[in-house]
Amino acid sequence: MSINAYDKNEIKSLSKVFKILGEPNRLKILTSLGLECRPVSAIVASTGLTQTNVSFHLRALREAGLVKPEKNGAFVFYCLPDPELREIIDRFRAWHNATGYSGGRGIRY
Repeated sequence: MSINAYDKNEIKSLSKVFKILGEPNRLKILTSLGLECRPVSAIVASTGLTQTNVSFHLRALREAGLVKPEKNGAFVFYCLPDPELREIIDRFRAWHNATGYSGGRGIRY
């Protein structure tokens, strides 16, 4: 076992996050957000998804701690909980673009 190996709990926890991020619409929502909170209507406009679809995915993202809700009167605004999350996504995108990795050509799970 390597010194840098993750323990079982870390692997399980990380795999849950990657599963959440593996849904394209959730990733689209996350990349449309910043630290400034936005209402659902703005997320709908920037992603092109329906309000029902956005609300469904925001719930999953919120439960995973990947978005932060802020109540403002009768409305709920959403933003990233930490600027590092956007940096991680951007770094992963840069790695993806640099390596040309296509997501496992022909591999089915």
